[in-house]
Amino acid sequence: MERKTRSTRRKKKWLKITALVTTLVVLLVCSGAGYLYVKANQAASKSYSGLDRGEKSELRTQPVDIGKDNFSVLLMGDDARPGEEHARSDAMLVATFNKEKKTIILTSIPRDSYVDIVGKGKMDKITHANAFGGVDMAVNTVEQLLQIPIDHYAIAKFDGLKDIVDALGGIDVDVAFTFDFTEKGKTLHFTEGPSHLNGEEALAYSRERKNPKAGGDFGRGQRQQQVLEGIINEAASLSSIQNYDKLFDSLGGNLRTDLTFANLLSLHGYATSLVDMETVQLEGTPFRGNDGISYVRVNDDSLQAIRAKLKEHLDLQ
Repeated sequence: MERKTRSTRRKKKWLKITALVTTLVVLLVCSGAGYLYVKANQAASKSYSGLDRGEKSELRTQPVDIGKDNFSVLLMGDDARPGEEHARSDAMLVATFNKEKKTIILTSIPRDSYVDIVGKGKMDKITHANAFGGVDMAVNTVEQLLQIPIDHYAIAKFDGLKDIVDALGGIDVDVAFTFDFTEKGKTLHFTEGPSHLNGEEALAYSRERKNPKAGGDFGRGQRQQQVLEGIINEAASLSSIQNYDKLFDSLGGNLRTDLTFANLLSLHGYATSLVDMETVQLEGTPFRGNDGISYVRVNDDSLQAIRAKLKEHLDLQ
């Protein structure tokens, strides 16, 4: 069965970089700050990248109008290293928006879910769809899995979090456990409890997975949520135009989406819903394949329940 929780200030789930951009744009529109409006427009233009399929899903008869229709967005974190065009999606969720109720449902998909990769002709981890065929293959695979149209996407380079956190002057995070993170001969020490992290520390905290207390990929996902929540909280409190300037420059270089600036402005009506989103988790059972690799077998009852829920939320017949 699906698990459902209500977001709270300390337990907002899966607010990825796109939600940060949307929140900032809403703040700019409300404040009427002309200079910041221009900077937001420039960042959105730099981030724009359309899908090969064009402007509409094959499951739609016509493109959606974000200002008038219900719609969905696939949100991903890209774990690509320098020189890689695309890589495994470090995190994957689907946000559905209901225009009449002004509600948002966020559905998280385990990165190791064993699914049919559309266009690859094989079963594999859903995280590999982006690595095999880029965002187009990832969108098609999620559409087939959930049986709903994916109208838009947004993907953030996870390494880009370092630049964004530094542009904000650091973020506050309640570190889950004490550990040392070592990479390339450098060790960072983390102590359990409230901490102020810079960009390098925030990225390391998000990536830790070797410690026995780390909780594997599920625990890693929770720490990524903490970091992203910290980004949003810090961004919402910014008062310096200089800091906004650095933040938009960071976003423009680390975010890729087919949402235009006009699309982002159309999300204005959902501003208050960002702090009270319903979240659901696609459940599954870990197993080891014949190849010796660990996967997650998607629970069919959970999948059917989520499919029905999202179709209802999008008002699909």
